[in-house]
Amino acid sequence: MNSSAPHPSITPPPAVTSPSPASPSPASPSVASVQSPSVPGSPGRAEIVDWLAALGDRPAGEVRERIDSMELAWLVHQVEQRYMIELDDDQLDRIRTIGDAVAVLAEVIPGHG
Repeated sequence: MNSSAPHPSITPPPAVTSPSPASPSPASPSVASVQSPSVPGSPGRAEIVDWLAALGDRPAGEVRERIDSMELAWLVHQVEQRYMIELDDDQLDRIRTIGDAVAVLAEVIPGHG
């Protein structure tokens, strides 16, 4: 190899810039447009059953009364997104069935019944 041969110039890659927070790109909606608005009043049994049915893409009639761990996680996610609240460990421990969920959520969501 000839050491006197010129080396090709190395050009650094172009700088990558991200869009400013003030102007999100049309392809990526802002967080505000993705989040559900806060909903007054606690959810009733039918609404909770509908949320759980959506988890497995199944009819509401196939939702069991007993809530398993995956359904509980999904339910907590729905509550946090819709009502902007967090459930504490004591409240989560008390939710084993749909009836339990209705009762606990009626206690913790402002503006219920």
